[in-house]
Amino acid sequence: MIVGNVWATAADLWVGAVAFFFVLVQFPAIAILLSRLLQGPGRQPPLSPCQPTPDLLGQVSVVVPTLNEAERIGPCLDGLSHQGYEVREIIIVDSCSQDGTVDLVKAAQQHDPRFRLMTDDPLPSGWVGRPWALHNGFLSSSEGSEWILGIDADTRPQKGLVASLVSTATEQGYDLVSLSPQFILKSSGEFWLQPALLMTLVYRFGPAGAATDSSERVMANGQCFLCRRSLLTDLGGYTSARSSFCDDVTLARYAASRGAKVGFLDGAKLLQVRMYEGVAETWREWGRSLDLKDASSVAQKWGDLAFLLAVQGLPLINLLGLAALVAVGFNSLPVLVALVLNTALVIMRVALLWAIAPSYARTSDKGKWAFWLSPLADPAAVLRILLSSLRTPTQWRGRSYS
Repeated sequence: MIVGNVWATAADLWVGAVAFFFVLVQFPAIAILLSRLLQGPGRQPPLSPCQPTPDLLGQVSVVVPTLNEAERIGPCLDGLSHQGYEVREIIIVDSCSQDGTVDLVKAAQQHDPRFRLMTDDPLPSGWVGRPWALHNGFLSSSEGSEWILGIDADTRPQKGLVASLVSTATEQGYDLVSLSPQFILKSSGEFWLQPALLMTLVYRFGPAGAATDSSERVMANGQCFLCRRSLLTDLGGYTSARSSFCDDVTLARYAASRGAKVGFLDGAKLLQVRMYEGVAETWREWGRSLDLKDASSVAQKWGDLAFLLAVQGLPLINLLGLAALVAVGFNSLPVLVALVLNTALVIMRVALLWAIAPSYARTSDKGKWAFWLSPLADPAAVLRILLSSLRTPTQWRGRSYS
């Protein structure tokens, strides 16, 4: 009996100590999370399409980097062709595609003379393919354009996108502004995993449209990335992001550190994107860039990962484990407090599903039910960030890097 009491006391102490550790870690993490999420009600609302005004005539050069995009670029070319007279030229910078990408661009040229096809030079040492293509497009663009707009080939620009983007940037004094898109998902696996990966960005940087005072916390999206030509010239084009696999965030943070006004706004009404085919490709391709290690210090990278683990990766697991411990009689104060904290985090995560739902296009009901189960993928999403943080990519979009 004495031995049994000793073991029970030791178990109580051990469980209480572990629960107290979670309280110490998660309580301040929750405070940080709330400070970010509570910016949501006051954030700038989603941008809406608008018609160009005469003063915008020929103000924008669009640059689209491509490499074997034949299966995805059609909607992008069509969407760009429906932009107004604010677009002076649309430069397609192809990196020696081996599929029918070039043929599709040439066909688009027959209907819209603003399209211009060029092939970038061989990739220099120390450069990643995407920023190199964008850099070549910028150098080849007309000096008469005040703005350079980088657009990815997998996007679907809506009519009025460019006019709305430039008008907003001009009126609000932005030097660089990018948009969060509306995602097009198809399979149940994508609807389950992709929102959990998206939530890792929301938890770290707050919602699109929220203001940020620190250049180190600036967020950006290269799928739709508008920059003043004068700023890009001062920054040396894309050279500051030449070796980055998240060149958009790297360039935006560098610009912000130099005093530029940088914005990351909600573009769900202006831009759709179909990034990856299936859950496996989503896990492999998108997951390996979400750590943003190329745009972050070592301390920031691991600090953000620890934060995600505390508020997104562990809560569901902790909730189930702590509830089981309470059920078998472990009712110490640290256990109960930890249970309350993790329950609150899970409830908060589920509630956020309604907040991010407009970020997903209503193109198909197939597999959409899995969206509401995406909180179950949170531990896997944080694990993917961890795995990405530990590795440097050796392949990216059809290129190999040493």
